[in-house]
Amino acid sequence: MINNKISKENPSANKFWQFIRKNGFSTLMGIVIVVLLVNPDAKSLMLRKLMYTGLFNANIDGKGPNTSDLSNVRFDFLDNKDNVQNTSSLRGKVVFINFWASWCPPCRAEFPSIEALYSKFRNNPDVFFLTINEDNDLSAAYEYLKTEKYSVPFYRTKGNIPSEIFTGALPTTVVLDKSGKVRFHHEGFANYASEKFVKQIEELISE
Repeated sequence: MINNKISKENPSANKFWQFIRKNGFSTLMGIVIVVLLVNPDAKSLMLRKLMYTGLFNANIDGKGPNTSDLSNVRFDFLDNKDNVQNTSSLRGKVVFINFWASWCPPCRAEFPSIEALYSKFRNNPDVFFLTINEDNDLSAAYEYLKTEKYSVPFYRTKGNIPSEIFTGALPTTVVLDKSGKVRFHHEGFANYASEKFVKQIEELISE
């Protein structure tokens, strides 16, 4: 009786609820899409949930597009004290390279897995984590790592990066074996903390 009275007195309200009943799912999805587009945290959280399905587990299967030797694609990078180093000095180590930015949702989505991988090998002298930040504002990158309590090392590029390593897509991850050969190259987010990937890194260390 009350609903009928409301409908008669306020036909616009009645039309609104009829629209919601008919288009509720579409409306909800529209809101979700808008939130994901404007909120990097929401987008990264969604991508992180997708990673838990196992469909995005990284895999060093030898089928990567790049098999160049590091001597042909070496590049300079800076540590957090602005000391210049070159990747050619990393021969004899398995090198995990990741290009990322604090504003990049896919980077945020995969970073916990990189932190977990780093935690497993941080004390291993045969592994080097070269996580290269691409933020224009370095303070934003430092603040992100501090807020999330990540301990992964922080590096920056110096000069041009060979296209065999980095084309500008974020995130990009590359794994080099001890001889400097590219064994894994991936553009896009992935899970680097799976048991299989950890085992593959251990196998590269043993080679």
